[in-house]
Amino acid sequence: MTARKAAGRRGKQQSEYFFDYSLLFIVLFLLGFGMVMIYSASSYEAFQSFQDEAYYLKKQLVAVIIGLAAMILVANIPYHFWERFATLAYVVSMALVPLVLTPLGVSSHGARRWINIPGIGLNLQPAEVAKLGMILFLATMVCKMGKGIRTMKGFLFMVALPMPVVLEVYLITKNLSSAIIIMGISVLMVFVASPDYKKFVVMALIVLALAALVVYLVASGSDLFAFRGNRIRGWLDPESDPQHTTFQTLQALYAIGSGGVWGKGLGQSIQKLSFIPEAQNDMIFSIICEELGLFGAVAVILMFILLLWRMMVIANNATDLFGAMLVVGVMGHIAIQAILNIAVVTNTIPNTGISLPFISYGGSSVMFLLVEVGLVLSVARRIQLKEL
Repeated sequence: MTARKAAGRRGKQQSEYFFDYSLLFIVLFLLGFGMVMIYSASSYEAFQSFQDEAYYLKKQLVAVIIGLAAMILVANIPYHFWERFATLAYVVSMALVPLVLTPLGVSSHGARRWINIPGIGLNLQPAEVAKLGMILFLATMVCKMGKGIRTMKGFLFMVALPMPVVLEVYLITKNLSSAIIIMGISVLMVFVASPDYKKFVVMALIVLALAALVVYLVASGSDLFAFRGNRIRGWLDPESDPQHTTFQTLQALYAIGSGGVWGKGLGQSIQKLSFIPEAQNDMIFSIICEELGLFGAVAVILMFILLLWRMMVIANNATDLFGAMLVVGVMGHIAIQAILNIAVVTNTIPNTGISLPFISYGGSSVMFLLVEVGLVLSVARRIQLKEL
């Protein structure tokens, strides 16, 4: 009897420090690979602009260290602790976006999407806060709605909840890609929580019909959609404006095509030498294709698939609905963002600024992604505690 109790105590002690190392390894691999590629893609421009080849790498390293510290902290806090802050997260998400229009706002490459944090020297992108805030808020609302989400009224209410934040991000920061991601995360979470898929089929058909109508109008010469119309025309014909609208897309396609199966070798890219603007940001996947070839591109995609598969396993085994919804939200964020980035780089969809998760240069993005991973690890940790 005593031996049985001792064994039980040992099991509890061992499970108390459980960590999902498979998920952690994948994330660390993507981060390490990302920093290598950031240095490779940015060293030439960094030296030309700042006389320091590692300028962008150093800034990204600071963000990664802060993000990893936050991830470990969040992973060791029971995820239900954050449930009480769900409404606050929604309010803060809405409050931060308009701050880009104040003196705290920071402009870069014609876009005003960041706010400066005084005393720290870091720029924060409110859209990244909104993604995390929306995941937390909707996970809480799904639990509160319960079976009410199955009704048409409940469904419309849940779909309408993210709209104020989505409209703020799009209208104030002109950030269409982040607005699409926030809406995509929301729809996916409601989709998983609702057993009636007919509504989503109808919604998808309506969205596709509207998108087709927009493309048709733009192709017919309509000027209703301003510069986004130019991007759609550039998508339909990448050689229509090679010096301006389609320049970045064409250079990315040249990089992808020239890489072949095995690539030119790490650090041997030609397109990064001022041909692809900001190669370390949205177009870093094209540099991966050029230097590491089809092999490197497929390897990166497989790592994302493994990451999403691991999260799916955690979501399926979560101890409660709230934990499952948190993981589904993080899965949706990473999946949508990765798919959109690769689609843009390969000209599968019209060009819109969007980073590749964990790999592209961007402090706000990587920090908040790591916080989200911390939430997933927290959910996974509770699963193990229950099983033991």
